[in-house]
Amino acid sequence: MTPGEPESDLILELARELAVSVYTPAEIEQIRRQLLARWGAEGGASAEYIAEVLQAAGLRVRRSHDPGASRYDEEFHDLLRFATLEDAELCLVRLDDLLRKFREQADREGEERVFEVARLGRRRAMMIARNSHVDADKRAEKTEVARWFEVWLRNPESFFDWLELRKQAPEFRQLFGGRAATRS
Repeated sequence: MTPGEPESDLILELARELAVSVYTPAEIEQIRRQLLARWGAEGGASAEYIAEVLQAAGLRVRRSHDPGASRYDEEFHDLLRFATLEDAELCLVRLDDLLRKFREQADREGEERVFEVARLGRRRAMMIARNSHVDADKRAEKTEVARWFEVWLRNPESFFDWLELRKQAPEFRQLFGGRAATRS
């Protein structure tokens, strides 16, 4: 461990909170960001160090140069971008399209990867929603986005029907006005 690297116990605690079977570069980045958010500069750690800690603890780590890891990299590259409600909806449209594609191809690994990415999106949105340093309006938006991911994860087949109804709800309109475009 180099000076300034957080204790491995802190990394493993965050890894347990994620509760995934394989730690990909996306989950490792999530852990790195949470370390910084919770412990500031003292929580700074490189992705490589985090991966080493996870592997030393016997957890499965898939690095980007591992065989098979790049199989889905292009399709999932930059997918979890949701700075706005519109971005979040587009992200879920892309996830839904990928899920349908992988189901048509009977690609169970691809399907599971879609759900892993969606769970990661929900966790990221919740992390921002809980961060007291973030503007209250942005926290409310991220709480809404986390709800969207949660509903999609439970029932992707009817999510977009639910979303159209959700955007028409008085509570949604009061909180966000017309900020989320309707799906065409």
